[in-house]
Amino acid sequence: MEAKTLTNMATTQTAPNSICISKYLYSLSQTPQRLRKRMLATWTPDQELNQVRQRSGADMKRKLQWYDLVALGVGGMLGVGVFVTTGTAALEKSGPSVFISFIIAGISALLSSLCYTEFSVQIPVAGGAFSYLRVTFGEFVGYFAGANILMEYVLSNAAVARTFTEYLSSAFGVHNSTTAWRVQVDGLVNGYDMLDFPAVALILLLTLCLCHSTKESSILNLIMTVFHVVFFAFIIIAGFLHGSPNNLVRPDGLTPHGVRGLLDGAAGVYFSYIGYDSVSTMAEEIQTPSKSLPVGIVGSVLIVSVLYCLMALSLCFMVPYNKISESASFSMAFQHIGWKWAANVVGAGACLGIVASLLVAMLGQARYLCVLGRARLVPPWFAQVHPSRGTPLNATLFLGLCTATIALFTELKIVVEMINLGVLLVFYLVANALIYRKYVMISHNPPSHTFLFLFLLSSCALGFSISWQFHEQWWNLSIFGGSMIIITALFQYMVPCLRQDTEWSVPFMPWPAAMSVFLNVFLMSTLKTSAFQTFGIWACMITLFYVLYGVHSTFKAEEFEMGVNEVNPYSSILQPKVDIQVI
Repeated sequence: MEAKTLTNMATTQTAPNSICISKYLYSLSQTPQRLRKRMLATWTPDQELNQVRQRSGADMKRKLQWYDLVALGVGGMLGVGVFVTTGTAALEKSGPSVFISFIIAGISALLSSLCYTEFSVQIPVAGGAFSYLRVTFGEFVGYFAGANILMEYVLSNAAVARTFTEYLSSAFGVHNSTTAWRVQVDGLVNGYDMLDFPAVALILLLTLCLCHSTKESSILNLIMTVFHVVFFAFIIIAGFLHGSPNNLVRPDGLTPHGVRGLLDGAAGVYFSYIGYDSVSTMAEEIQTPSKSLPVGIVGSVLIVSVLYCLMALSLCFMVPYNKISESASFSMAFQHIGWKWAANVVGAGACLGIVASLLVAMLGQARYLCVLGRARLVPPWFAQVHPSRGTPLNATLFLGLCTATIALFTELKIVVEMINLGVLLVFYLVANALIYRKYVMISHNPPSHTFLFLFLLSSCALGFSISWQFHEQWWNLSIFGGSMIIITALFQYMVPCLRQDTEWSVPFMPWPAAMSVFLNVFLMSTLKTSAFQTFGIWACMITLFYVLYGVHSTFKAEEFEMGVNEVNPYSSILQPKVDIQVI
């Protein structure tokens, strides 16, 4: 009798596991049907603003003003751009004309920021590009963009944190900043063998700060950004006064690698403009989103673009491009002109800027993961908002640990091109989505007209880019560039666009969005083949996760909200019969 009872108890304990397995097997058997139903499923802006947001439990606290957004945008971009990418771009691609590369990348970023701004005003939620694309092109496209933005945030934050160590060592007068304060481990692959513990400590400290409060973090960022802009002004003035304009043409002229190097440099420094999209993820924490978001997003991009160009120009004034250091380039430039004390000051100021940029980027990455959790594309545990602090606590802690782990091992040069590719692809999708939303979902034109325009526009951009890469004759470039202009003009003339009653919208549509599509495709084409190979592996991984988890989770969430239950034919086969005998 006791043996039989123990057997029944063991069988009872395995029953829940068998039930879970049977449910998952049934879900997998339904994958094709669920993909057809969920991949193109869209949400309305009202559902994003109300129904989906309620899944986080508590609301985020609305405490931010327009000046907080400008400071967040400026702080998020400044520390990353100049101090991380300028040296490499000038030395290997653009030469002294690196400031022109920043102008080209800035124009592309400004066009993308206009698209982001209109979406953020209409759909003021924390999901950023994920939410914008989900309400336009459906669940899978939104998920794909959200996963790529998360990848970009985590990798870029890890890379920037490692740059913090280089400038910190420079601030203390250490000349070999690449290896200083890092621990080399023999046996690890090259590029992953220098352990960076200061970078890990910085990320963990900022993670704890962000868990506490968004408003306090914003105030801290505002203070650091003000000091950082003053510090930028010092570098710009000192560079122009004590540098020489002759360095702009020494030793190989202004554009030693020609126009090709100039544009390749623009793709390389596009990493610098990562950060303004973080402002759009603050939409649920702004007191007046419709007024503050346009000022915060567009204003921060314009301010940063001007500062980037002046900083890059001052660097090339101080040092001939072939003597610019890849790591801690500005500190090394001041040492080159004999200002060793200024090199230490630059190291300290760069550290401050990098901390500000990390703070903003880590704010944004947690909110992306939080909204993916709300949508049930990742476990809903990530969607929880702390009831008293009003921050996405679980998402912040998880991503902080992931970023710290990657920062411990990975060098910037390994991930920077993959980051650029992921960002450019998401900005390309957002520009397409804005055109489709304005001309089809709002103006109620036939979708076929807009889809044809988007296809021809992307085809022209791709043709122009391929011709550029294979050094074709100038007339090939003229054909594709001219075709893009003609197609856009015809589309504007033949397909009407209703003027919206919202307080802000992109002017002169569809030209800004069409130019954004064209530039993003072109800049993607200048990246190395290895970036596309690595990105392809990542794309397969996130698609597989969607097929095995995301589509089933969102399907069941919709079922639960609609009160519909499916019959599981596997349950009677795999669920054991339990005979509990009472003694």
